[in-house]
Amino acid sequence: MSRGVKKFGILTSGGDAPGLNSAIRAVCRTAMLQYGMQPIGIRNGYRGLAEGNFFELTESDVSGILTRGGTILGTSREKPFKNPEPDAETGLYPVDLIKQNYEKWELDALVCLGGNGTNTTASLLAKEGLNVVGLPKTIDNDIVKTDVTFGFHTALDVATEAVDRIHSTAHSHSRIMVIEVMGHKAGWLGLYSGVAGGADVILLPEIPYDIDSVAQCVMKRRDAGKEFSIVVVAEGALSKDEALLQKKELKRRRKLMPYSIAYRVAHELEEATGLVSRVTVLGYLQRGGTPSPYDRVLATQFGAAGAHFLAEEKFGNLVALQNNKIVPVPLEEIAGKVKNIPSDNPMITTGRCLGICFGD
Repeated sequence: MSRGVKKFGILTSGGDAPGLNSAIRAVCRTAMLQYGMQPIGIRNGYRGLAEGNFFELTESDVSGILTRGGTILGTSREKPFKNPEPDAETGLYPVDLIKQNYEKWELDALVCLGGNGTNTTASLLAKEGLNVVGLPKTIDNDIVKTDVTFGFHTALDVATEAVDRIHSTAHSHSRIMVIEVMGHKAGWLGLYSGVAGGADVILLPEIPYDIDSVAQCVMKRRDAGKEFSIVVVAEGALSKDEALLQKKELKRRRKLMPYSIAYRVAHELEEATGLVSRVTVLGYLQRGGTPSPYDRVLATQFGAAGAHFLAEEKFGNLVALQNNKIVPVPLEEIAGKVKNIPSDNPMITTGRCLGICFGD
C-alpha cells in the first residue's frame, strides 16, 4: 500500500496527442493494482479542475484504451495562472477554486499529463502547496530534460508517410511540393520527418531562412535534371528578416498573414524560380489516430513510473527519460522552457552532409 497517497486526481491538458490514453491507463492500473489507490478523473484539463468536473475512475474505465487516440478525460488549453478572471458565482479566482476542489475531493496528489504549458502550470500548483507529478506529452518533443516525449513518434510516422506519398505526385507533375508540419517553437518534427522522408529543403524555427538560398537549391536540382523538389516547413519557421523582430511584432505580422507559412514559402519560391509550387498542410492529422507501438510502450512506461512517483511521494517532479532511464526532474527546472534544436545537433549535421538545404 501507498505510504501517503490514497486518492489522486489525473488530468490531460493542452493539445491532444497519441499515447495519452495509454499513459492514463498505465498510471491508473499501476496505482490501483500495486498500491490500492483510487484515481479521480478530471475532465477537460485545468478548466475541469477549477470547475470541479471530477469522477471516480474504475478499472473498466481504463480497460481497452491502450490503442485509442485522443484522451478519455478530454482536454482544454485553460491556464489558471495567466490573466485569471474571478468566477461569476463565487468571486473566487481559478487557483482558489482548484485548491478548494482539491480539498473537497480529499485528493492527496495530482497527475498532470501535458506539454510545456501543462507542466509549467503544474509547477506553479506545486508552489501553491499541491502534490503534483507531471508526465511529458507533446508531438513537438520540446520539453527540456527528457530525451523524448510520448506522441512525437506517432506524429513523426504520420508526417513521414505524408512526405513519402507526396513524392510520387511531385515527381509526376514536376513541381515544388511544400509540406507544412507542426512545430511552432521547435522543429524536431520537421527535422526528423524531413530527413526520414528524403526532403530536399527543411525549414525550421531554429534556423531562419533566406528564400534566395532555398530558390538556389531548387534551381540547382533543376539544372541537374531533377524536375521536382520536396520542401518540409515547420509551422514556426521564419525568415531571416523576421528573426530580427521583437516577439510582439513578429506575432502581430503573423496574424496579418492570410495563410500559414507553407503558402508564403510556396508563393515566394514561385516568384523566385518560376516553377509551380503546391502546398499540403498536415495539421491535426499529425495529432490524431492510433498511437504507434513505440508511443504506446513509452506512454505506458511513463504512466507506470508516475504511479510509482506517487507512492514514493516524489512530488513536484516530471517523469523524464534520460539515457534510457526514468528519472525525476523538478518541475520548476522545466517550467517556461523550450527544448530547441541546437545548431550542432547530429541530425542537422547529417542533413547537411546529405545535401539538404536548411535555408541559411
